[in-house]
Amino acid sequence: MWQTLDEARVEALGCTRCRLSASRTQVVWLDGNPDSDLMFVGEAPGFHEDRLGKPFVGAAGKLLDGLLGTIGLDRSRCVICNVIKCRPPGNRNPEADEIATCSPYLRAQIEFIRPTVIVTLGNFATRFLLERQVSITRVRGQIFRAFGAKVIPTLHPAAALRSGGVGSPQFALIRSDFDLVQRELAKGKAPAPAAAPAAVPAVPVVPPVTPVEPFIEQGSLF
Repeated sequence: MWQTLDEARVEALGCTRCRLSASRTQVVWLDGNPDSDLMFVGEAPGFHEDRLGKPFVGAAGKLLDGLLGTIGLDRSRCVICNVIKCRPPGNRNPEADEIATCSPYLRAQIEFIRPTVIVTLGNFATRFLLERQVSITRVRGQIFRAFGAKVIPTLHPAAALRSGGVGSPQFALIRSDFDLVQRELAKGKAPAPAAAPAAVPAVPVVPPVTPVEPFIEQGSLF
């Protein structure tokens, strides 16, 4: 459908495929570094994301930034996006037809970015990536294979905020899952084994040269 990530982005920015285009302020494409090995996938833009055109810029985004810092990363070393690219009115849950209509954009992001680790934040992203109805509380902190990557589900940062923030049990679970993400990223960056030393070419053995007696023609003596 698209030959590059930028082609997909350009089409998404003007998309009118579903009802959400009528109420959005702008499309929220992605944030971070598309050359990264790590991708975060959330549910949908909220109020602040809709205004600024960037994912995770509200309170949940600040919590996500702090979690990234605990494993030595920031937004320049990952890419962040959502299942759907337009804010649902009133921050309601995305509807099934909206997810289906918007899904080609997320599939294109995964295809062109080719992350080695994808962290799904919450139920909607996890169900989309794993392609089955699961509960985030049952599958979080585990590693799955999907879309050519390791998929690690965790709770949405908003769940921790609703439960009391950094002191909540939910935050502790997310923090534990981020430690798993760090370990899996480290596995993907293991140094290649050292190359074997080049063989030293053998020095050819030259046979000794036997001196040759000078030949004197006998007739020349007379």
